[in-house]
Amino acid sequence: MTGQAIADLLTKRLVEAGQRRHTPHDFRRTFIGELLDAGVDLAITQSLVGHASPATTARYDRRPARRSREAVDRLQLPES
Repeated sequence: MTGQAIADLLTKRLVEAGQRRHTPHDFRRTFIGELLDAGVDLAITQSLVGHASPATTARYDRRPARRSREAVDRLQLPES
């Protein structure tokens, strides 16, 4: 099945369901975002979606800055 055939099938099913149009990339973006939201490592996500660069995968990271701060707060720093 070609990529275009999948896109055509997707469009047909969305119309039948009364939903707005989505592209295959919408689903790819959601897949990446869901993986990252679930705590899957960026490198694993990158590998799963076939990105050559982790920077490309990181652009899909929709987690709020608060979660990044929480990650930093989990670090155990040595006392001086």
